[in-house]
Amino acid sequence: MRVETKEKVLSASKTLLILVGTLGFVFVAATMGNAVQLLKYTPLMKKSKLKVFEINRGIKRLLERGLIEIKEDRDSKYLKITNKGKRLLLKYELEGLATNKPKKWDRKYRVVIFDISESRRGVRDNLRVMIRSFGFICLQQSVWIYPYPCENIINLLKQYLDLKGEVLYMTIESIENDNWLREDFRLK
Repeated sequence: MRVETKEKVLSASKTLLILVGTLGFVFVAATMGNAVQLLKYTPLMKKSKLKVFEINRGIKRLLERGLIEIKEDRDSKYLKITNKGKRLLLKYELEGLATNKPKKWDRKYRVVIFDISESRRGVRDNLRVMIRSFGFICLQQSVWIYPYPCENIINLLKQYLDLKGEVLYMTIESIENDNWLREDFRLK
């Protein structure tokens, strides 16, 4: 498969997953061809300019990967996102949030504290990797700091990693001797 074709298939799959995830479901007619004809007229699909065969291939790929499933209900069939698909959708959403930094710092820090049991060590390690990738700095092993609003990111991470009361998010006005933080975050 050529690189550009592979990228188009991935783009089609991602667009379709977002569409199914956003709507919760997509009704399809008796044949997938008819479903594709209907999908072409949704705003997200119009914007992406995908061709019918790309949509078909994207749906097939999502079904094969277990990200969506076909459900039947009396007289209709529809595509529904699976739990695995929801997790991938959250990942896409997290990737989109990663670049949203305000131009001016509001002079407040955001602190994330977590206490995740040893039995969920893999989840704890994933959380550390993910918040580090967003630009957080580690103050202590389970205390991380960031200078910009990021409550949406933390809420999505909690949802993605299935964390509830184990993660605490707070906004604080100041930290003593924060010159090193300002320098690391390149704040004025």
